Order: sequence, then structure tokens, then C-alpha cells
Amino acid sequence: MDALELLTSRRSEKKLAEPAPNKQQLEYLFQSALHVPDHGKLNPYHFIVIEKEGLAKFEKLLESVVDEFDLGEERLRKAKSIAYRAPMVIAVIAKLNEEIKKVPTWEQELTAGCATYAMQLAAKAQGFDNVWITGPWVNGSELRKAFKCEQQDKVVALLLIGTAGEKLERDKKILDTDSFISYLE
Repeated sequence: MDALELLTSRRSEKKLAEPAPNKQQLEYLFQSALHVPDHGKLNPYHFIVIEKEGLAKFEKLLESVVDEFDLGEERLRKAKSIAYRAPMVIAVIAKLNEEIKKVPTWEQELTAGCATYAMQLAAKAQGFDNVWITGPWVNGSELRKAFKCEQQDKVVALLLIGTAGEKLERDKKILDTDSFISYLE
């Protein structure tokens, strides 16, 4: 798959199964993340890989979010489903440094987001599917504590990675870009 095909065909896949990336394949994901634009070369991110036995702990952390924010029974069921929706989850934490005036925190957060997207593309290039989720899950106190987040840090992604159980054949969409583009004249 060439780069343009990869960029224009990436889709989120929510039902993922084994296999997940092995150690060498995972290294490509992280190398891709470390090569995104990064003003000041701050590396404002940290990655936490969750797999195998870690998924049970991840489930408990998601359930604690439901309790903390009183999200109800439906979200409790969803917490269980998210924890085991993929054989691997990579949490991406934006490690924000508010003291660096040259690189505002919003820019550091964008770098962490770019790192997440680079990992998505690197996974897809190696034949793995994925989905990036956030929602209320990323704000839970117990989850943030388990991920060793400082007060200013933000969990920007829970990246679920594996192999699509049911590969849906989708037509390649050529999206209309006209409404998103203008020219300064």
C-alpha cells in the first residue's frame, strides 16, 4: 500500500481480534509517533500499552469512570465491551509543560494527537486495524492515576488495535473538499 492509498483509505474498525502487533511491529508504531512534527523537540507524550492480563485491569479502570461520573448501567456495559474490543490498547498521554512559553500547551497536545494518528497509519500499513476513542473514559481519576498523569496532562487517546474480525468491503470514498477550502487572494 503506497502512502497516498494509506492516507485516503484509513477507516476506524470497532470490532478487533487477534493478532495484535508483536514487539517488532509495535516498535514501528512508536518510531512513527516519534517522527511527527514537534516544535521544540519536547516529545510531549507518553504511551501505555495494555494487552493480555492488563485488559482486566483496564476494564476495572473504565468501570471506575462509570462510578465516578455516575454514567449509568448502559455505560457500565460499554466499559466491559471497550476493555475487550481489541487485543491491544495504547493509551496516549499528552505530557504538557505549561512553563515553555515558546511552545504553548495546545501545540504540545496537537503533537500528541499527531503521534496517535501516526501510530494508526503505521498499524494500518502493517495490516492491523484500529479505532481511536476518547469520551468520558479519559477523564477518570483512577485511570489517570494508573497512567501516572500529572494534573496538567491529558489522555488524548485510547487506541484500540488488532485485526478486523469482519472486514467490511467499503467503497473508496472520494470526499468533496470544496466546502473545507478557500484561498486567500
